[in-house]
Amino acid sequence: MKIIVNGSERETSEGRTLEGLLEERKLDPQRVAVERNGAIVSRERFAATLLEEGDTLEIVHFVGGG
Repeated sequence: MKIIVNGSERETSEGRTLEGLLEERKLDPQRVAVERNGAIVSRERFAATLLEEGDTLEIVHFVGGG
């Protein structure tokens, strides 16, 4: 199925969760914020959020520094 991640179309498998997508991309769930179809997804919901055809995701990484 096709989804949009940070403006780029990509293929992912049916039944993939948001948590699974983050793991696939080697992203630490504690260091990102995710918006799905215009709504923020809480970290507690990453494992339970099934991705669907046409979803649009924005994934923002937290970067430390100073």
